[in-house]
Amino acid sequence: MRKPDEVKNDEYSSFYKSISNDWEEHLAVKHFKVEGQLEFSGLLFVPKRAPMEMFDTKKKKNNIKLYVRRVFIMDNCEELMPDWLSFVKGVVDSEDLPLNLSRENLQQNKILKLIQKNLVKKCIELFNEIAENEEDFKTFYDSFAKMIKLGIHEDAKNRKKIAELLRYHSTKSGDDRVSLKQYVERMKESQKHIYYITGESKAAVENSPFLEALKKRDLEVLFLVDPIDEYAIQQLKDYKGKTLACATKEGLDLGLTEEEKKAKEEEKAAFEGLCKKVKDILGSKVEKVAISDRMVGSPCSLVTGEYGWSANMERIMRAQALRDSTMSQYMMAKKTMEMNPAHPIIKALKDKFGADGADKSAKDLVFLLYETALLTSGFTLDDPSSFSGRIHKLIRLGLSIGGDDEADDDEEAGDEDDDDEEPPKLENEDAHDMEDVD
Repeated sequence: MRKPDEVKNDEYSSFYKSISNDWEEHLAVKHFKVEGQLEFSGLLFVPKRAPMEMFDTKKKKNNIKLYVRRVFIMDNCEELMPDWLSFVKGVVDSEDLPLNLSRENLQQNKILKLIQKNLVKKCIELFNEIAENEEDFKTFYDSFAKMIKLGIHEDAKNRKKIAELLRYHSTKSGDDRVSLKQYVERMKESQKHIYYITGESKAAVENSPFLEALKKRDLEVLFLVDPIDEYAIQQLKDYKGKTLACATKEGLDLGLTEEEKKAKEEEKAAFEGLCKKVKDILGSKVEKVAISDRMVGSPCSLVTGEYGWSANMERIMRAQALRDSTMSQYMMAKKTMEMNPAHPIIKALKDKFGADGADKSAKDLVFLLYETALLTSGFTLDDPSSFSGRIHKLIRLGLSIGGDDEADDDEEAGDEDDDDEEPPKLENEDAHDMEDVD
């Protein structure tokens, strides 16, 4: 293989097109020679766009061509590259591998494993070179972000290096993406965590109730809105000594002062009765009800356990065509309803239950709060019809239509004394009229 300084850009371009069958030019190239413990030359190309079959497991990947002392050995040597780098095209020419190499021997060959280790290292170097040019890296990241995140999930040895390539939108980044390095550089001195929120889209998470207290304290939150982020973030526990904290899970550390912690304990004691009452009403729908300081403008939200699925992960798993329902039973999120003690709705609800613990309309309001919290927290409604019934009732109240309120109360609450009630006279009269017609 020729030396890098002897090859011109247009030669790289024509060679790339010949080995990849791509009609576009490559985005970046890495031409190198490794000497020492083993000796081989390599030429690696990163395409400008993701191939159509990038995630098609059945299609043969024609990526790295293997040569031994300039003798062609294999058209598609999958052992040379891990799955997350399957989009990289190129040629490798080894001086150490034997010429009479079969596929069975290839899989057991230690030299090949060393070559793979070096190729992964060179690929990461190449990606960091691309990152020096903002426009080129944007093109690269738009096409191959999923593969980089797959690398976080699969490649434990290089996880910290790959993490440098991650880019996310955040509460402070606007339309641009921010790296974890930039996030850490502009963190507050007292901040111990890198905060993030997972969801379906940027639009869905940027106005989430989970962000209210974090925004008020001027803490930046990363938006993880790609389904693969849920898998990658489980493996990436921390970055440069800063642990990653999910804004939608319980036990969120907001860095409260001692005075704020004391005030929180007092609020918790004051609202203990309301929490118990709401838990009794909701029953098994929630694991517990608590007072929280993570909200500012919202009355309540539903958080999940620290180690279970988040609401977004639950949504992703439900969408799997071949999902295992038995796994869902014990991984399903255990919901905790957190209420905002400073919100007028929660204060009024406390007073209402204080005046009359068996207030039927207050129970209806609790269910309505729970169901709206389900939606704003990223969950799906268990019973959309009962929710719509409560909303219709509110619409009727707003329009001063009072005819069907009592019937709806009985229907929604599902009280056991429904059978004992006599039907309204209007219905009896209608029945009598019908008999006369017959």
